[in-house]
Amino acid sequence: MYPLDSLRKLITQLIEEQTIITATLSQLRRREGASYTKVQVKPVVLKKNLYYQFAYYQANKVTHENLTADEAEAQFIALFEDTFRQGLICTVEADYQILVSKKYKVSILTKTPSKQAADLSHNRKKQYVLEEGVPVPFLVELGIMNEDGKVLARKYDKFKQINRFLEMIEDIMPNLPEGRPITIVDFGCGKSYLTFALYHYLAVQQRRKLQVVGLDLKADVIEHCSNLALKLDYTDLRFLVGDIADYDELKQVDMVVTLHACDTATDAALEKAVRWGASVILSVPCCQHELFPQIQNPVLDPLLSHGILKERFSALATDGIRAKLLDIMGYRTQLLEFIDMEHTPKNILIRAVKGQAGSREQLWGEYIAFRDFLHADPYLERACRDLLPAPHGDGEQESPQIH
Repeated sequence: MYPLDSLRKLITQLIEEQTIITATLSQLRRREGASYTKVQVKPVVLKKNLYYQFAYYQANKVTHENLTADEAEAQFIALFEDTFRQGLICTVEADYQILVSKKYKVSILTKTPSKQAADLSHNRKKQYVLEEGVPVPFLVELGIMNEDGKVLARKYDKFKQINRFLEMIEDIMPNLPEGRPITIVDFGCGKSYLTFALYHYLAVQQRRKLQVVGLDLKADVIEHCSNLALKLDYTDLRFLVGDIADYDELKQVDMVVTLHACDTATDAALEKAVRWGASVILSVPCCQHELFPQIQNPVLDPLLSHGILKERFSALATDGIRAKLLDIMGYRTQLLEFIDMEHTPKNILIRAVKGQAGSREQLWGEYIAFRDFLHADPYLERACRDLLPAPHGDGEQESPQIH
């Protein structure tokens, strides 16, 4: 038997050498008031940096935490001191069976290594934000996973789409405010697969304080989502029946999500987001009909004379116009490839974050030239007239303040 310092030295050494493959901590020191019953640890590479992912198990719930090497070392030691009496740490060179007595005497048995080094390159298997094989309560309730964490074959496209969405959320995390709760509105939330995913990632995995509102016109869908949020104990997630244009409950929103809002309903949501001063906007447009009857230009006749080509071109032009207008109104906008949930083709997601995209005067000039070339009269420009520069020919006015 050894003093507890010997365990601290071993963990420090293994962290410094980066040889840990997996670790499992179990056998509670005290069952009363325990927050979790088991913890599993593995190294992961996120944006080219090494972290240690701690998975905390409690009943049918699993929460995750990604820690730096120093944080992981401290957490290992804290868990052995306060919570667990047993551990198995598998490394490249050996397996270490750890037993900690009630009086904090440590027994460390060294065994032949049982596992191969973890592949952290992401080349062999796609590393998802929500992992296969790890039960996630909302995915189980939505019928995407079974209770063992296995993704059902017929739901795999939805599983991939949810993870693709969360990868985009990971990317915009630095743009969200710190030190206070984040307010998020999801317009046209529908069955809310992505709303639940967003809440789980931010509130459960990232442990951020949230206020999330899902809005949809279908009362039966909203009732179902509300019941599920209650069952999952997602206390800061609310679902309301309502229309985008009429929703005025909040004065400030940090993130606006709008997926498959039909035609100019997407533009109505974008206008709301800009007027709220949202830090992040995520939008997947749908059914874009507005510009189809407007667009005309003899130069484009070889394309516009074919209905199917004109329809596709109109949709692309609509998103190009939306992106440029968002840039003019104080955002940096990207159009990204996204997986559509219902039909599984590739789709376009508009992602905009607060920040300057370039010279406002130059962006406005580019927009006007493109709009006039197509003879278009876009809804979003009309709706945001007071937030845009003066019409062409009247001279630039002072940029309005966008709150």
